[in-house]
Amino acid sequence: MSVSIDVSWKSLNKHGEELCGDKVEIVKTEDSDIVILADGMGSGVKANILSTLTSKILATMVAKGAAIEDCVETIAKTLPICRERQVAYATFSVLQIFRNGEAFLAEFDNPNCIFIRDNKLVDYPYTTREIAGKTVREYRCSVKKNDCFVLMSDGVIYAGAGEILDLNGWTWESVAEYALKSTKETLSASRLAAMISGACNDLYVNRPGDDTTVAVARVIDRQVVNIFTGPPEHKEDDERLMQEYMGMEGKKVVSGGTSANIAARVLGQEIKDVPDSGNSGIPPMAEIKGLDLVTEGVLTLSRALKLLRRYERDEFDEDFFAELDANNGASCIARLLIEECTELNLFVGTAMNEAHKESDLTFDLSMRMNLVEQLKNTAEKIGKHVSVRYY
Repeated sequence: MSVSIDVSWKSLNKHGEELCGDKVEIVKTEDSDIVILADGMGSGVKANILSTLTSKILATMVAKGAAIEDCVETIAKTLPICRERQVAYATFSVLQIFRNGEAFLAEFDNPNCIFIRDNKLVDYPYTTREIAGKTVREYRCSVKKNDCFVLMSDGVIYAGAGEILDLNGWTWESVAEYALKSTKETLSASRLAAMISGACNDLYVNRPGDDTTVAVARVIDRQVVNIFTGPPEHKEDDERLMQEYMGMEGKKVVSGGTSANIAARVLGQEIKDVPDSGNSGIPPMAEIKGLDLVTEGVLTLSRALKLLRRYERDEFDEDFFAELDANNGASCIARLLIEECTELNLFVGTAMNEAHKESDLTFDLSMRMNLVEQLKNTAEKIGKHVSVRYY
């Protein structure tokens, strides 16, 4: 068994604070994915320092195979002492899911992880032990496809306290039921994180009383997306490119009019327009039998890149996902890369596009290469493994 992980997180700063006192680190190693959520004591700068130190230490040590005992002891010895309370304190949750399907969860003073399997909440039988004076919960299991883990800081379960709800806030049970209900609407970690975070913000009446963070990890199959854009430098390489491109597993996307013509010619298929598939300055899409998505080139990729950057900057909410669901090429590409991709393969032609030689467009080869590089870098920042082949 080999599994992949769809991971996303969303934070709300305490009202009036520029920095968040929660910190999420996502680390990918050769054999596992690691998600760490740390919550520093208090709020603002001090809390941000505590949570950042805690998450960085845990990420580095866990990735190198250190025992949880050593991690906790190192944190206890490293964190700066708070002058007011005379303690060094940060809570944390660590989730490590291995490629072979084994998982390890360690929690210290954060709300319990919400574990959803087969559309049911799982009351996982964790064990507890004292490490460096801290009581740490631990749980090990084998995961299966569509398992969902929701990590959170205590700002989530106290949402609405003293505002919409009574002094107890939202409560863990209510959050768990909401998460369970939401998973029936979406299998995307990013959408689930945004939905829970948005519900918290509503309960806080847009004035969070504490730093509030939710991190979602879902177990999924490996998902490969292949994008071909730009004609090869030498025309005789058209068939070689298409043969290598079509030989890849996963979804096939062609971006660019000249690229689409090459694909249609080599595949022996027609190009058909897709009605009502262009808007807001984005050219319409097309269809070629054997391909999953065919779009215009530079304009569409540029708009898709803007969506990816917004997502990378944590600027996603209900309005963002409404735009992501729009029927245009840019939204379709961005949605594929955010929600249906663990690995991205880019097949990039390095010839000057004939379609632009006689036009007034300022687009040239260097601009296309720059766009591809930005797309690669942004996809990597949101956790995708990216490879690029030039022709």
